[in-house]
Amino acid sequence: MNLREDEILVGRASRQITPDLAFTNAFISRKHFVIRKEQDKAVLYDLGSRHGTQINGVTLTPHMPYPLSNFDIIKLAKGMVALDFSYMFADQTLDIGPLSITRYLEIPQLPLTIHWEKRECVVEGRRIRMSEKEYLLIRVLHENANRLVPLSEIKSRVWPERVSGPQGVTDVTLDELNALVYRVRKKYGKDTFPISAVRGGGYMLESEMKSF
Repeated sequence: MNLREDEILVGRASRQITPDLAFTNAFISRKHFVIRKEQDKAVLYDLGSRHGTQINGVTLTPHMPYPLSNFDIIKLAKGMVALDFSYMFADQTLDIGPLSITRYLEIPQLPLTIHWEKRECVVEGRRIRMSEKEYLLIRVLHENANRLVPLSEIKSRVWPERVSGPQGVTDVTLDELNALVYRVRKKYGKDTFPISAVRGGGYMLESEMKSF
């Protein structure tokens, strides 16, 4: 994509807004970041996106200017989308491309690849389809890897259809949650997703994986 305008908006397409570079990924904000031409330089500003923006592995501070350089790698949505940036000096335009949109996330030190949009895991070469609840559980634990996720958050994220009442209480028993964790361990292998329980507190996905 050639950046011929003074400002290019990148984000998720919706009825209210269509960014110049639009995605459908739910983890990309409607107004995720903008690239502006400032004194013949391309300068990127994260617009307070929910899941953040990274340049070459460094998470950006929202609304702060980050001048771009040739071959910078811009990542959105925790690494699910990656953009290669370069200048095209021949016609004095800016170019994002070729796009390298990765629909999966590699987890180092584990024989595992997660294809989020396909809702599929590849474990030691074996493709395993995720059920809806398995996907939601693995997603919330993965997003908070190496951090305790409280029971209330897990219940509301995995069973959003069961939230009711003025306090937003999720009508899910601990037995149901424990049974789901058991199924994940059995289906994918207990070493694939090392999930630890903290009595009365929640669950934690213990991993050496990096966040992108």
